[in-house]
Amino acid sequence: MSPKAAKSFPSPYSVKTPKGAEGWQELYPYYLVFQDNLRKQEEAKFWFCDSQHWPNVFKPFEVIGVEFASRCLGAYNTRHYIIPPANGIDFRIHMGYNYFSPVGVAPELIPDRVPHFLERAGHYFANWGELLENWRKDVLKNIEEIDSINFSKLPDMVPLADVTGGKGMDPSVQLFDDYDRLISLCYKNWERHFEFLNLGYVAYLDLFMFCKEAFPGIPDLAIAKMVMGVDSVLFRPDDELKTLADLAVKLDLTALFTGDDSAKILAAVAAAPKGAEWMSAFEKAQDPWFNYTVGNGFYGTDVYWRDNLDLPVGYISDYVTRVAKGERLHRPKDELIAERDRITEEYAAALDGEAKETFMGKLGLARVVYPYVEDHNFYIEHWTMGVFWRKVRQLGQLLTDEGFWGKAEDILYLSRDEVRPVLFDYANAWAVGTEPVGPTYWPAEIARRTKIIAALETERPAPAFNEPPAEINEPFTVMLWGITTDQVQQWLGADDSGKGGLRGMAASGGVVEGRARVIMNPDQLGELVQGEILVAPVTAPSWGPVFGKISATVTDIGGMMSHAAIVCREYGLPAVTGTGKASTTIKTGMMLRVDGTNGTVEILSK
Repeated sequence: MSPKAAKSFPSPYSVKTPKGAEGWQELYPYYLVFQDNLRKQEEAKFWFCDSQHWPNVFKPFEVIGVEFASRCLGAYNTRHYIIPPANGIDFRIHMGYNYFSPVGVAPELIPDRVPHFLERAGHYFANWGELLENWRKDVLKNIEEIDSINFSKLPDMVPLADVTGGKGMDPSVQLFDDYDRLISLCYKNWERHFEFLNLGYVAYLDLFMFCKEAFPGIPDLAIAKMVMGVDSVLFRPDDELKTLADLAVKLDLTALFTGDDSAKILAAVAAAPKGAEWMSAFEKAQDPWFNYTVGNGFYGTDVYWRDNLDLPVGYISDYVTRVAKGERLHRPKDELIAERDRITEEYAAALDGEAKETFMGKLGLARVVYPYVEDHNFYIEHWTMGVFWRKVRQLGQLLTDEGFWGKAEDILYLSRDEVRPVLFDYANAWAVGTEPVGPTYWPAEIARRTKIIAALETERPAPAFNEPPAEINEPFTVMLWGITTDQVQQWLGADDSGKGGLRGMAASGGVVEGRARVIMNPDQLGELVQGEILVAPVTAPSWGPVFGKISATVTDIGGMMSHAAIVCREYGLPAVTGTGKASTTIKTGMMLRVDGTNGTVEILSK
């Protein structure tokens, strides 16, 4: 370790607030910020920043995602399945960013939890297919119900039919009910989100731990490769674009996919001799596969393909050019499966009898449940949240029209609990025949909050707080976030790369040399040039369309089961995740050597 390496991260209580962000704590619920009276116990915990899922500063309404996700994750670990070594993950918002602290189980309590877990999880593993189909039906029903909500202006008069029919209530009741229902349905799908996800990780972890004991020295990457080559709906949106590109070339429409104006491109295609066939396929692909965002679905301003066709059409145009050159676009699934089977057979041959049977049983279960580890992203983060945010903005526009604030997105500067009184203010003024108070209050308050959020965005979050444990071995923390003992030491200033480079998780095998392209947000994805190495704080699963351009990926955070790691393995790209500081250490244009097999990134030249 470097002599200058620190032993502890700063306390969240000692971090200086950026100028202009004073009072930021008031934007978030009291239970999500570090309270002064709890300083002693909060400083006794190790907290790390989850920029993998929440890389941006939260506006007040947007904390709904981290609240629902973290609460439901914890409940399934702690109350539903009674997972032996792990309870939930405590969370706080500091300077607008989310921090996690895993809650372990005392060793002496673990044995009593085991039989409960085996009974409950065993039921799901034994009935996985049937239960998952029920899950899908319920999730889609909730999405449909969210989509059916419509926020509209209260009428000048209650409909006569309501009066003569003795309805006994006015449209404000529906307004209140619809808002409450919007929040409730979002919550229900987040409950469903974790019904299977934790078990997917548990099955993989069970295989992982067996392999570590049965095959001493086996690389983590070798175990991960045993379950690759999956069919996941998360890849389907990108696959649809590739299929459309193939069709465009087949129908001699290649020359029409030029420029960046999707409206002009689509108009030209529609007018072409064989354009109708392509347009029919394009329209069919949109439902549901364009319910997809270049972000991750956690932010109210995330842009979805269905709402901005420039995004998918731009990707299709790039694919059309490459297909016309003879490139193969689709994932090398056959090669992945061949490699998967080769590795599996190699290790299985080292076992016999009951040990081999146990290995194959655990591997079989992991392969059955593994696709859900990515599938949930499309159904919940993308589809559910896309429809949800669209309805939130619709309500924001209604209140904009009534003078409460300047634009639809301003509603995001209110917490979800602050919106309910605004609706009553609006309905009350409508009922009494006066003007609501909100338009005289909220514009100035939103302007104040906007400045605070902007000030918080001027600084990157600290990677962690307080003193880390001597050894980090909580399995979910290692697998999902790549937070390891070595990684934490790097954050603290240790340099164990030996070459002035970076070390992280060996997430996807292979060695590549190339020029770096640092991408800090999805808006920059268009800057990527063929063959460059993508360097980012974190990647989103929806970045799939650019993976055909890049030669490797390097991220600040993420473990073997992070989305970046899984996607790179499925696309056959080297990846080093969980480096801690790649996006701030590496600059665009630097020449890098990425070794995804050993988890190292070497800076060759600047």
